[in-house]
Amino acid sequence: MFLTDAQENIKQTATIDWQLVLDKVVEWCTTTGIRVIIALIIWFISFKIINFFTKRIYKKLMNKKQDATLSKVLCNMARIALKILVVVALVAYVGIETASISAVIAASGVGLSLALQGTLSNFAGGVIIIIMRPFKLGDFITTNGEMGTVEDIKLFYTTIITPDNKVVYIPNYTLANNVIVNVSVKDTRRVEVVMPVSYSADVELAKKLVKEVALRNELVLRDPAPFAEVAEYADSSINIKCRVWCKNADYWNVNWYLLSEIKKEFDLNNIEIPFNQIDVHLKKDDEEVVSK
Repeated sequence: MFLTDAQENIKQTATIDWQLVLDKVVEWCTTTGIRVIIALIIWFISFKIINFFTKRIYKKLMNKKQDATLSKVLCNMARIALKILVVVALVAYVGIETASISAVIAASGVGLSLALQGTLSNFAGGVIIIIMRPFKLGDFITTNGEMGTVEDIKLFYTTIITPDNKVVYIPNYTLANNVIVNVSVKDTRRVEVVMPVSYSADVELAKKLVKEVALRNELVLRDPAPFAEVAEYADSSINIKCRVWCKNADYWNVNWYLLSEIKKEFDLNNIEIPFNQIDVHLKKDDEEVVSK
């Protein structure tokens, strides 16, 4: 009898009141569920609006010829901040206690700061780059063994495009704490090439030809005037250094022009450009054979 009563009690306890469950589901759907759906709709629409307006603001700043680097960074920061505000507001609207979330974030802040030291360092480096402005969008820079054109500057990393069209992401901490060579700041650059001639060549004629070749190119600036002088008496050649100035954008065209045309001019005037030679001395049966 005792076992029968116990089994009856367990049976009654295990019985699910499906009507109660249905009422709870209906109640959640008509209250919190509707809020969740509304929040998702608002989230989708608001993010679209934020993206649209920040892009429009950036385009207007560009049309007014404002600084491209600062404009892009500020628009990105504004976009992120507005999206965070929307998410926080929607969380509160749904009914989730934001105070408890803030407490959890605050409690885990110390641990996250220790775990994300590198990321925070990159953030600090990004702030330094934005404030100090060692380069801007479109500048050609060399740093930490990488060189390329700056395509984008974000808070944590900077993107550059190499001459062979590779995308390189450089952490801002690395940029802020290393030497940066910016070749786009000045309007003009100096092109320098070294042309070796043999010791038997007419050095004065060689210098004259180098200057004439430089002056034949319209991309070479006349002020400062092209320079060509003996730079070094090397082991097998006399090295003539040529220095000319040109506009920044014409640097490589002038460099390739000088290397190509000076060689042609030397050939026309029988000025030899020497190359390294090795003398090999072989000994066989006490007889020395010389091979060159």
